[in-house]
Amino acid sequence: MPGTVLLVAAAPVGKGRLVDAASVLPVLAAVPPQTLAGTPTASIVELADPLDPQTVLTRLRAAAMAPGPLTIYLIGQVHLDRRQRQLHVALARTTTATVRYTGFPWHWITQELRLRPAGTTTVLADLHTDPESWQALTAHPLDAGPAVALYGRIAPPSRRRTPATPAYMKALATILRSGHRPPLLQLHQHAAAQSLGEDAQDLLPVHDPGAPPAAAPVPAPPPAQQADAGMDPHAAITAAVEAGRHSEASALAASWEQSALRMHGAGSKEAIHWMEVRADLARFAGDPARSCETWLAVASARLTAGQAPDSPEVEAAADRAHHLWDRVRDPEAVRGLGPALVALRRRVPGRQRGTLLLAQRRLEQFHTQQVG
Repeated sequence: MPGTVLLVAAAPVGKGRLVDAASVLPVLAAVPPQTLAGTPTASIVELADPLDPQTVLTRLRAAAMAPGPLTIYLIGQVHLDRRQRQLHVALARTTTATVRYTGFPWHWITQELRLRPAGTTTVLADLHTDPESWQALTAHPLDAGPAVALYGRIAPPSRRRTPATPAYMKALATILRSGHRPPLLQLHQHAAAQSLGEDAQDLLPVHDPGAPPAAAPVPAPPPAQQADAGMDPHAAITAAVEAGRHSEASALAASWEQSALRMHGAGSKEAIHWMEVRADLARFAGDPARSCETWLAVASARLTAGQAPDSPEVEAAADRAHHLWDRVRDPEAVRGLGPALVALRRRVPGRQRGTLLLAQRRLEQFHTQQVG
């Protein structure tokens, strides 16, 4: 299948810039697209010094929904939100004080990639740090999710006053310019040897789940039988989605959710996980109204379980509900979901300003159309 390549080079404008991220893009652009993707044909999306986290999220989401292999080349710097201790990739407007609002949360990457089949997604990263983020990453190494292959380097804080060069990514691009793409681990090792020498502490912990053997698209057994057999429910759901059997995928997720409710109770992380899976499956099936309704339920469940309105998980659920509601075109569905979304936005405005006002205006617009 055709591959998809997402090139993201991001760094703040001004004195907060630790790395000249965009300098590597011309070298990567000289590499044939199919070599970047490791597929016979490929499409490329490039983001150079993006300003807005929502723009990055939109491109990442579109790339994650592509059916073929996905390779993400990420060059930039990471910082901690000092309030919630969450890691963010800095964007053009990011400063130390505004990282929570202007940076791109790392957990958005894992969230968007989590339903992709194992063996189809690769992240190659060249990231730079400040002292605070370096210390946090030393204690909790970076990962992109269990199904995603992650290779690259994270550079420790530099004493230089000028932005650093993304040496690892430039070495990697130089290797690929030959038109030959070696196996990922070999490619990573060659790039590391050329750019880092023996400084192994800069290297990301390599994670590559590998491609699972192809499975015949047969209905999966009930959750209890799957658990007894050591089966992965996500693999069965992914197989159903890829075969276009969206109703079956949704039924599987609902079955696992009911099992989680019985075993762990409402508001448990296991039950909420399967609610989130159902919400994503509704989006894949082209049903934004049902996806919005489910994300609203996720946000409510997290709040009821005691999570703070400004926690990343609650904000993410509210943002997704709002995003899907904006995609609903049926007036009755818009009016039906709107009051719950407005109520949620009063409690969870999120990182973007004006979300409550935007929701109120759209709901009023559809009520006006109904009266007219």
